[in-house]
Amino acid sequence: MANSTFTLTSEAIKNNQTLPNEQVLNGFGCTGNNVSPDLKWQGAPEETKSYALLVHDPDAPRPTGWWHWLVINIPLTKTEFKKGEKLAPPIIETVTDFNNTGYGGACPPKGHGVHHYNFTIHALDVEKLDVSIDTDPNEVEKIVKQHSIASSTITALYQR
Repeated sequence: MANSTFTLTSEAIKNNQTLPNEQVLNGFGCTGNNVSPDLKWQGAPEETKSYALLVHDPDAPRPTGWWHWLVINIPLTKTEFKKGEKLAPPIIETVTDFNNTGYGGACPPKGHGVHHYNFTIHALDVEKLDVSIDTDPNEVEKIVKQHSIASSTITALYQR
């Protein structure tokens, strides 16, 4: 699904580098700032109609990993998020594994080793996904992947 011309970049997050404290959760024993990072994407396929962003930790100690941020119905005209940006309709942030919407920073269990935080932007073949704000994150992922025509990922690392 990767497309070499479709790229995701960030000033805050560098691929396979430690996640900055600004993007770490403030809660559950973690003392980060819980600020969503800047993200910019370019080079999507011509047939792209919208975007979706999924942020997932596959190393969380549960069968489905941990969903940190799910953003859907990103218009074709929007190709970046500013650091800490408040997102407005038609963009929808669906519920995460923190049982709320919006960005939830990294906070793996203490002593659990390095966790990988995959920030993945998907180019979609539809303008809008018919998903409600409280749809289960694993179902959101399934629907996004059904419509994904290209994707690009930055992986950040974090442990405590």
